[in-house]
Amino acid sequence: MMENTKIKGVIFDYGGTIDSRGVHWSEVIWDAYRDADVPVTKEQFRECYVFAERELAKVRHILPHHNFYDLLLIKMRIEIAYLVDNKMLPADYPVEEKALHTALYCYNRAKESIAEARSTLDFIHERLPMVLVSNFYGNIHQVLNEFDLDGLFDSIIESAVVGVRKPDPAIFTLGVNALGMAAEDTVVVGDSYTKDIVPAHAAGCHTVWFKGEAWTEEIFDESIPDRIITDLSDLL
Repeated sequence: MMENTKIKGVIFDYGGTIDSRGVHWSEVIWDAYRDADVPVTKEQFRECYVFAERELAKVRHILPHHNFYDLLLIKMRIEIAYLVDNKMLPADYPVEEKALHTALYCYNRAKESIAEARSTLDFIHERLPMVLVSNFYGNIHQVLNEFDLDGLFDSIIESAVVGVRKPDPAIFTLGVNALGMAAEDTVVVGDSYTKDIVPAHAAGCHTVWFKGEAWTEEIFDESIPDRIITDLSDLL
């Protein structure tokens, strides 16, 4: 257990862990839909959310120069257009207007979350090497630079670049190798039980589960993570 272990390096997840207070991004976007008065049910929203995620994984809509607002706007256009195309919204629905509204809402939520996380990240950065391991779209460096986070991490392991995605434990092994230490000397901090905690544990790392508002109400085995936190500052 971590009480008896000297942690020498930290591997952070990005999306959900650093930029949304542990809340699954689907829930943030759903809040944005309600703020914009998009008249769909949550089940309809979940359908368009999954479609957009799969579309972004198949087709390279997001390019390395896109910042986070660009990413959100592209994603919102895909989601809302899907709702129109599948007759969940009327044919004359103002897709661009609502995409702009929801993207801005989500962007501001991310800015607030990152500002809150910054002091914790700075504290750890001053004491231990940190690596970022993220399922992202090939533009994570642009996003980190945008939020002034680019100098905090010794290395970036991005799924779109390395060709390995969570929940494959191999992506965490790449993070461990980037730290240049044994897996048992590292701790992985992430918000997703299935994509962060389980594969990081399988890779031999210690784990801290940032347990926030999740995609489902599934009950997980809480004996697997070494720690469970509900605020990133709990790491301190």
